[in-house]
Amino acid sequence: MFKAVIFDLDGTLLDTLADLLTTLNSVLARHNYPTHSIDECRYLVGHGMRELVRKALPEGVATVDIIDRLLPEFMEEYTLNWNINSRPYPGIAEMLDSLKKRGIKTAILSNKADQFTLLCAEELLGNWKFDVVMGQRNGIPSKPDPTSALSVAAELGAEPSEILYVGDSGIDMQTATRAGFYPLGVLWGFRPESELLEFGAKSLAAHPDDIITLIEK
Repeated sequence: MFKAVIFDLDGTLLDTLADLLTTLNSVLARHNYPTHSIDECRYLVGHGMRELVRKALPEGVATVDIIDRLLPEFMEEYTLNWNINSRPYPGIAEMLDSLKKRGIKTAILSNKADQFTLLCAEELLGNWKFDVVMGQRNGIPSKPDPTSALSVAAELGAEPSEILYVGDSGIDMQTATRAGFYPLGVLWGFRPESELLEFGAKSLAAHPDDIITLIEK
């Protein structure tokens, strides 16, 4: 039986894509770089904000100096509009309520910068008390490296085999597998089913209710 559930944030609990894209395209356009569609953005996010900026730049342009210049601009602008359109996906509220009623511990682990991960948890998911909330922090490798995942597991007081890891990307499935968690891929997020299966999803959820169904098995 699972004692805890660790969730990815963007594309799993929250639909944040529009606000990320608006910020990204604003910064790119300001410097006369090509902008991106929302479908392109689905494949840019997931590795953290520095990687988002790097991957969004044209080939051959993404030097360290340019990334170092654009990243602070992105962070500053995102601070102003991170919550304009971002909302929990349908069914997330009811699923989190069900977990709490069952006494299941919950955590958020994201490659989003820690400051924004905490903001999202507080302002968009503030009705639920997560036992651990962790975004990307300096000095800690980002997912799919399992270091942060295992740190969260230790804080939850659960063995890896007792943890269900829920995410929407191959990065998440790799993280879960490397940490020894059970990898559950969600189909409402940013990435397709094929990617989730390719990188190790053991089960797929078409709706948040499916998470509860899996826990009750």
